[in-house]
Amino acid sequence: MTTDRKPRVLILIVANQADETIRRVLQRIPKLEACETEVLLIDDCPIAATPDLVSQLRQLDRFPHRLTVLTNPVKQGSGGNQKLGCHYAIREGFDIVAFLHGDGRHDPAALPELLSPLARGEADVVLGSRTAASADLSFFRSARNRILSWLHNRLLHSNLSAYHSGLKICAVPLLRKIPFELNANTAHFEIEIIIQFLRSGSRIVERPIPALDGVAIRPFDGPSSALDEVRACLAARLQEFGLVYRRNFDLESVAADNKHYLPKLDFPSTHSRAIAEVPAGATVMDIGCGPGHLCAALHTKSCRVIGVDQFKPSAAEGAFDEFYVTDLNVDPCPRSLDDVHVLLVLDIIEHLISPEKFCDELRRRAQANRGLKIVISTGNVGFFVTRLMLFLGQFNYNKRGILDLTHTRLFTFSSLRRLLQETGFVVEKEMGIPAPIPLVVKNRFFQGLVMSIQDGLMRISRGLFAYQMFMVVRPLPTLETLMRDARHQVAGRAATPSRPAARP
Repeated sequence: MTTDRKPRVLILIVANQADETIRRVLQRIPKLEACETEVLLIDDCPIAATPDLVSQLRQLDRFPHRLTVLTNPVKQGSGGNQKLGCHYAIREGFDIVAFLHGDGRHDPAALPELLSPLARGEADVVLGSRTAASADLSFFRSARNRILSWLHNRLLHSNLSAYHSGLKICAVPLLRKIPFELNANTAHFEIEIIIQFLRSGSRIVERPIPALDGVAIRPFDGPSSALDEVRACLAARLQEFGLVYRRNFDLESVAADNKHYLPKLDFPSTHSRAIAEVPAGATVMDIGCGPGHLCAALHTKSCRVIGVDQFKPSAAEGAFDEFYVTDLNVDPCPRSLDDVHVLLVLDIIEHLISPEKFCDELRRRAQANRGLKIVISTGNVGFFVTRLMLFLGQFNYNKRGILDLTHTRLFTFSSLRRLLQETGFVVEKEMGIPAPIPLVVKNRFFQGLVMSIQDGLMRISRGLFAYQMFMVVRPLPTLETLMRDARHQVAGRAATPSRPAARP
């Protein structure tokens, strides 16, 4: 902490079936001279701690800190009570919250050592890690924790040993940034909040703490609890790939911009294919251009780039020759297309309220430019992964990918082709785009292997194995244009005097 005042620390203890140990836990809490400390004891329904016990706790002799006892009228579970404690810490303006199990297995005497990194501003989270030779852990529980920690680290790309710590310290400003209230009400809460700490980019440090003999708050429930933990870690990992979505693991701010979309120029993608379709020296209008990922590549081909999007990029991004801010649902083309050679509409129509209306307007604006090439791409909802997830009862939207949370319409090859044909475009080229493997797989060998396999599968069934669809189209003239041209043709013939027929 950087302020001159003492940091306010809340020590949160959940007294769930901990009648035998809670007094000893409280008596071992040291006096924290450098902090303004309050102890919050949450009794999960009167079953856990009787009114007599609560009264005794309030009368502890020489207890150095303020003690607040809350009793839930309805059982909330271990996770539910920790949520309540987090809410209390935020509402009451604390700086730090210490989560302490009431089972007596974690020595509160370690609190000063664990609080130090936060007080110095060196960490956001401190996890107390009991020594490997802790006497209170059975062989099976110790082995279980080691195996689970190893698996969690592989799935979460982390290197923690204290996933199951009953003594951890957290900065309250961090709690304000994570959706802890969406976590489970069970003991499963503890692995989920650590996942949130990791995904938020928090500075996490571990400190060794001594172990004490205590009474387990809950019995060793083996496979069920372990499976819940692995599911949580796996869901968090798969969420990065856009395969599942859990709101409690979505820690990206819902910002009014499009900066979370990534460039895909160095491998087969809609971006690289679009660049290949643009001739050198062309004037290109990029509708829904985002931050301008294509600008540099297009300028390398001496192209003039016109950007159109609902968000204006910062001066350091894009480097467009012209830029127009517009609502694509209202006005997809804020300027004339007469001088445009290539129109890019990459991964846009799936975001629109009415793709049909958008395409109708695009055709009307483009029909005067008979040489205009339009490049359109969108996700393929028929992709085998999406089909498999649906078969398994899952249809998970995410921050990006085929099931982007902002998508309003989904297409297959046939439905996209039909949309374009019905709105007056002729499809000149159609191809499938593989999944962006290099964004997920970093090893070059496995990148090449997976992409080769996917390329072979797309040759067998583009509709099943293509991640995205890519089409090059040209607008057909409208009936009004055809009528006008026909009348001009007739008028032109009438104005030209006919030659008399030659005599034989």
